[in-house]
Amino acid sequence: MRTEQLTAIALEKVDFDKYLLANAVGKRAAEITNGAPSVLDIDTSEMKYADIALQEIAEGKILVSLED
Repeated sequence: MRTEQLTAIALEKVDFDKYLLANAVGKRAAEITNGAPSVLDIDTSEMKYADIALQEIAEGKILVSLED
């Protein structure tokens, strides 16, 4: 799926708050950088960490809240 489509879906998950989404993607990408495993059911070895985080949020596998 294209990044634009994933972003649109992920924005729906955070009530269209682009700042909350950007913060959540950044935090999750940092977690993955530091060794956290991806929760996606696909091979992520060729993906950038931010793309993995965005797809995890878009698929609803990572929940985002204001407290994050």
